[in-house]
Amino acid sequence: MALKPDKQMINRSIITMVCAILCLTIVSGVSLVKIMIVDGEKYQSKASEQQLYDSLVTAPRGNIYDRNMNLLATSATAWTVYVMPNGINKMKDSEKAQKVRELIADGLSGILEIEKDELQKKISQTSYYVILKKKVEKDTADKVRKFISENNKEYKLADYIGLDETTKRYYPNDNLASCVLGFVGDDNQGLAGLESYYDNDLTGVAGRVVAAKNAKGTDMPFTYEKVEEAKQGNSLVSTIDSYVQYVCEKYLDAAVEENRIAERGAVIAMNVNTGAILGMAISGDFNPNSPFTLSAADQKKVDAETSDEKKSELRRELLNRQWRNKAVSDTYEPGSVFKIFTAATALEENLVNTKSTFTCNYTFVVAGNAYHCHHSGGHGTQSLSRAISNSCNPAFIQIGQRIGTKLFSKYFKAFGMSEKTGIDLPGEAMPTYHTEDKMGPTELASSSFGQTFNVTPIQMITLASAAVNGGYLVQPHLVDKIVDNDGKVVETKATEYKRQVISKSTSATMRTLLEYVVQNGAKNGIVAGYRVGGKTGTSQKMVKIVETGNRGFYIGSYVGIVPINDPQIAVYVMLDEPKGGSYYGGVISAPVGSRVMSDILPYLGIEPQYSDAELKNISVSVPDVKGKAILDAKKAISGVGLSYKVVGNGDKVTKQHPASGNAVFRGGTVVLYTEETEAKTTKVPDLLGKTANEVNSAAAAANINVEFSGNTSSAALKSYKQSIKAGEEVPIGQVVTVYFRDESTVDLADG
Repeated sequence: MALKPDKQMINRSIITMVCAILCLTIVSGVSLVKIMIVDGEKYQSKASEQQLYDSLVTAPRGNIYDRNMNLLATSATAWTVYVMPNGINKMKDSEKAQKVRELIADGLSGILEIEKDELQKKISQTSYYVILKKKVEKDTADKVRKFISENNKEYKLADYIGLDETTKRYYPNDNLASCVLGFVGDDNQGLAGLESYYDNDLTGVAGRVVAAKNAKGTDMPFTYEKVEEAKQGNSLVSTIDSYVQYVCEKYLDAAVEENRIAERGAVIAMNVNTGAILGMAISGDFNPNSPFTLSAADQKKVDAETSDEKKSELRRELLNRQWRNKAVSDTYEPGSVFKIFTAATALEENLVNTKSTFTCNYTFVVAGNAYHCHHSGGHGTQSLSRAISNSCNPAFIQIGQRIGTKLFSKYFKAFGMSEKTGIDLPGEAMPTYHTEDKMGPTELASSSFGQTFNVTPIQMITLASAAVNGGYLVQPHLVDKIVDNDGKVVETKATEYKRQVISKSTSATMRTLLEYVVQNGAKNGIVAGYRVGGKTGTSQKMVKIVETGNRGFYIGSYVGIVPINDPQIAVYVMLDEPKGGSYYGGVISAPVGSRVMSDILPYLGIEPQYSDAELKNISVSVPDVKGKAILDAKKAISGVGLSYKVVGNGDKVTKQHPASGNAVFRGGTVVLYTEETEAKTTKVPDLLGKTANEVNSAAAAANINVEFSGNTSSAALKSYKQSIKAGEEVPIGQVVTVYFRDESTVDLADG
């Protein structure tokens, strides 16, 4: 017989169950409240970390332009190729996972130009996101996309390989102004030059992409995504003129080769009134598109080292050397160019005037130390203009003694020689010099002609500018203004006058003296059609001489200002340790300054005014007569002061030699071909060691044309170089450039 359940017992069970459910609900509710409210932020953050992918979008850097808005540096789209190893590691089929790793390593090693073993190590990591290569260009990125697409159906490579958009820095002109522009690192940070100095201005604001991801790390459709656009950085409008920079580099490179410069070389072109740098060429430059690539010669030195440690150390040293802007970051003993300072100081303090005289008997003794003149017999009694033109050390020691240590130190500081110029480039070097309390008679004597202290090239061109521009020390600078993406000016770098260091009348006297120097001493600085002032220098590298016992270490320098009657442009040239035969600044550096000025002055709108004598020696541009009737061609050729020679019996000119645009010495010959025939040839004669008249005669006899370069102010000067070697077979009418200079110019500052 079945027992009926006790009604009271049933009620107790129901109550117990309800209580249990209620307790469970309360506990669950409390837990849920704790999870959602108390610890909600923590768990939400963890969920976001697993489900959201937060990617920074690199902001393009601002551009760098020259003063005519020609592009010097810009940024373009590039890509970062990455892999997600954890996605591969989570594959259930381990054999297939390994196959995917090998497929990626095989496929991308060739595309990305990375060793397969290196790729395999990256792919085998346990990380979520591993970069394979940065700054990949479009053609390479397209190859990666194609590789993913071809293998995606079978292996789902799109789940494991990706490309993030970024930017890459480009320098359209390769090496042009590389030591001025600098370069950027892998993370687009400026590492040298203007890129470093103005890094904050050029760097934009990075954007962000926040997107939902699935367990494999790939985008989920129709899910959360937030994009914050990247903002490009501001752009720089520099003071550099691309053409002036090109000319400075061209003639510096030629001088480095010609004089076998193994150390340093620099050419600076600057507006003397504003301090704007138009050109700054440095020897041993680099390509900022591949800044970590050494020159072939330097790489050979690295390869010759036996140990990896030494290779690495030498490589770092050579890279830093090629990046260094030697016009700003290196100091040197200036030598006789510094006599500009000594003369200006003495004139300003009325300690000398243009009627003052100084006696040089070759040797001058100060505190038991003998100082010698470069002229073996001495210069005798000479005026101030003759003393600076002769670059006479004993005369300038006497001027220095009149100045004294107190005034010397005062003006040394006033001319900016005791501090950095403040030019807008990183790594500017501090000068080293004798302070007033440590300047005795011998230090004053050697300093008065530019020895036993060190300054930078940028300091010297700034000093020379102040001496001739009315006495104003200007701030040298490389950026004119900063503009935003809309071209609006954010900041203007106005001309900054630090102070007036000498009076306008003293400055006018200095202009007269420096023009006298070029006309009578530094003749290789002469530029046809222009009034030029300047000063040469030849300093001994005393520290190296003492260290080695070898007295053959020199620096040849020159500073030229034009037009000296209304100063506009200064050009400074420094060549360190020349080994080409001569080491005098007047012989090796002044011609470089002259060539630079000859090319850039007409371009800058400073028109030449030729004397009658100069008109006879200047070159003319060959007109284009190809296709013209022979009579019209003859008239055009004769009209510019050239002769002609007709080859053939046709009615029209089919070709000409030299071609139009070539510079030919006035009176030269243009060969006009009137029939399709091979150009007649001739052998280039030996034109070395000849006067201008002798060169003309030899050229005419060989049926070639000549263009003169350098100092041809004296009929007695002889040529030292020709652009095409003697004996080479060339077409009749070929132009050969012949170089002249005054070899007698000397300006040795013997410390």
